[in-house]
Amino acid sequence: MFSAIIFDCDGVLVNSESIHVALELEHLAALGLTYDRAEYVHRVKGRSWPDFLSILSGDHQAAFGTPLPEHFSDGLSSATWKAFETELTAMDGAAALLDGISHPLAVASSSGHKALRTKLEMTALLAFFDPHVVSSDHVEKAKPAPDIFLHAAEKLGVAPDRCLVIEDSVNGVLSARAAGMTAWGYTGDAEGEVSLPSRLREAGAADVFAHHDEIRQRLG
Repeated sequence: MFSAIIFDCDGVLVNSESIHVALELEHLAALGLTYDRAEYVHRVKGRSWPDFLSILSGDHQAAFGTPLPEHFSDGLSSATWKAFETELTAMDGAAALLDGISHPLAVASSSGHKALRTKLEMTALLAFFDPHVVSSDHVEKAKPAPDIFLHAAEKLGVAPDRCLVIEDSVNGVLSARAAGMTAWGYTGDAEGEVSLPSRLREAGAADVFAHHDEIRQRLG
């Protein structure tokens, strides 16, 4: 059915999404910004780092009349990588899924390239994808624009309509569909988003899976 499979990373291959959210909400609360967890995830999931900071800076501007403090980004980044050292793991079933796929693979993530490779190295998943590791650093427009998936397909040498994308965010599914690819949704790290399966389908996901074992069975 497909000639190549492209994976998102955060929340699909590694559990970084839940780590990010916990620390972000903690650091934002320290600034006086509080959010409903599910609504927060809905707003920022799948965003590039610059887009993420822009959204939150707008919230701070609306609440306090000033953008985010200059120290916020560096402080949050430092705390996140410290947490990764002890908490970052591959998503349950991810390695078994990847090991059983015979198609060419790529990863396409809104993370910066260095951060993306480091997360894959820390969880022993990099070898499944290297050298087809594509980040927001490689394209002009981040998700939901199609650029990142089109670039991944080009690196793989596969036509977009022959690519399957595994995504956990609405922006990611929209990006894949805009690229002319089939998208499957993954909800294994939904972070309390009970509406995520339906929203992924509404965005264009052809099917939605709660665990990588289900994807492995579907691919046969």
